[in-house]
Amino acid sequence: MRGWWQELTDLVLPADCAGCGRPGGTLCDRCGGVLRRSGPRRVEPSPVPPGLPVVHAAAEYADEVRAVLLAHKERGVLRLAGPLGEALAGAVRTVCSRAGRPLPGRPVRARPARGPEGPLLLVPVPSARRAVGARGHDPARRIALAAAGALRAEGCAVRVPSVLRQRRRIRDQSGLGARQRRMNVSGALGVVPGGGRLLSTGPAVLVDDLMTTGASLAEAARAVSAADGLVVGAAVLAAPPDCTNRN
Repeated sequence: MRGWWQELTDLVLPADCAGCGRPGGTLCDRCGGVLRRSGPRRVEPSPVPPGLPVVHAAAEYADEVRAVLLAHKERGVLRLAGPLGEALAGAVRTVCSRAGRPLPGRPVRARPARGPEGPLLLVPVPSARRAVGARGHDPARRIALAAAGALRAEGCAVRVPSVLRQRRRIRDQSGLGARQRRMNVSGALGVVPGGGRLLSTGPAVLVDDLMTTGASLAEAARAVSAADGLVVGAAVLAAPPDCTNRN
């Protein structure tokens, strides 16, 4: 109910920019440009959790980008899903390019890498049910769907299978260190019944809005791999400044 009401409110009420607070729209041109300014970059937390796939982030988690992500995630400014999805799509393109896997549906010159050759699978890292209930939406899944829409508009074959679920309750990650986060999520994710069949249809890119320690992405990669899915990388909207940027 909260999600439906929030979407209606977004359409009716005037909005200030979620990034800088200036009037004139949900996201001004300047703040939208910040999301796309540097282009996707490879990022690594320190320490790197075991099993973490190669991660590319669309932007740095600071200032306007941080405000925009929090507005979408915590305040339910759902109209931000479109521009956030476009930024995430850029990170997905980079993941596939660096992994030697041209996006399905696009003409290619090089022979694709071995493995499943079906549609690209954007697999969201799931939020806890209680968090989804409190927020009224699942931020990672919403932006994954928006990213898939942007990629399909270019002729790419993309699906967003919600195949991961939490198998047990985990603590709120806020305030936990890297080692505590790894212990908190270790073994916490699993694939839903029938999810393995979906994962066998194409290569998978894990997606999330934010990477901090990388613990959740590493656990998601473990769960997908345990179900015989092929993880070719991970794409996130943002990573903190202290995550190493690598080209």
